[in-house]
Amino acid sequence: MSEETEAKAEAEYFCKDFEWETLKQEIENNPSCQYHLLPFTSPPSPSQQEAVQESEDSKAWQRFHLCHSSGKFFKERRYLLKEYPELVSCKEFSKVLEIGCGNGSSVIPILRGNKDIIVYACDCSSETLERAKEIVHSTNIFIVQNRFHPFFCDFAFTGFPKWLVCDSCKEIFSLKQQQCSAEGGVADKSGLYLSRECGCCIGGVDFVTLIFTLSAVPLKRMPTAIMECFSVLKPGGLLLFRDYGLYDMTMLRFEPEKRVGFREYMRSDGTRSYFFCLDTVRDLFVGVGFVELELEYCCVKSENRRKGKSMQRRDDDEEEEEEKAILVVKEEAFDPN
Repeated sequence: MSEETEAKAEAEYFCKDFEWETLKQEIENNPSCQYHLLPFTSPPSPSQQEAVQESEDSKAWQRFHLCHSSGKFFKERRYLLKEYPELVSCKEFSKVLEIGCGNGSSVIPILRGNKDIIVYACDCSSETLERAKEIVHSTNIFIVQNRFHPFFCDFAFTGFPKWLVCDSCKEIFSLKQQQCSAEGGVADKSGLYLSRECGCCIGGVDFVTLIFTLSAVPLKRMPTAIMECFSVLKPGGLLLFRDYGLYDMTMLRFEPEKRVGFREYMRSDGTRSYFFCLDTVRDLFVGVGFVELELEYCCVKSENRRKGKSMQRRDDDEEEEEEKAILVVKEEAFDPN
């Protein structure tokens, strides 16, 4: 086998171990899984009660990260640069906004894979951010001190701080997007026309990464959260999304009483997960102005070497947040055609 073939096979391990349609047929024909397919009608809640629940959602994730603050719970996501080579091939000093960074499992491979990239990373847990700093700074990554900037932000509820991109820059972004759409122009990948860092903000970011973060946001809050992502991206910037796909093994483990919405579940610790199909992702992102570049299921086979078992989705002894049947998306901030 040639080096090129080996490299291709290694990359494909993370996306095409099995066909999602085969999984879909298996699940939908399984009587024990039928409750996952049923419609869900939730009683209307007063706005005050919804506000309380939103606050509890954030607190649940903060408690979760406190319980898993050692940094051993999440494995380093080494597949990121294979799925998103743009993070390696981008221009010097490109800026990435990593949302829901946790202990840094996505930040580390990005910083290690590109010595010129700058990562701004946010999370809703201050304790987790401190742990992420410790973990990232303990690595041997090239000049990490000047390229890793963690900050507290619960983006789905409070939005992003103005220092990421100010209102003036947002207006410039909007005008450029409208101009490109009107002229049928091509995205300026050099970024020469984009705003630079100034006294009020850093001028937006070139990439936004949403890696197993959006599924933790209540479904009704997702459009607002995605719009926030759109607002901080420079025109032509990329949003890179990877999250739980419909019929992931994690979904199938949930008992009927854990359902809090259609394809939406809440764990006993109060953290929630939504499981995406392609149409839902497309509607959510295109609905706020993104243009779809790539959208597909990523199907990964999980192997438990200790028990000698191989499964299409996941094994009970795998780490709680190990990803299996998932979605991979690349979205661009405006239409280049």
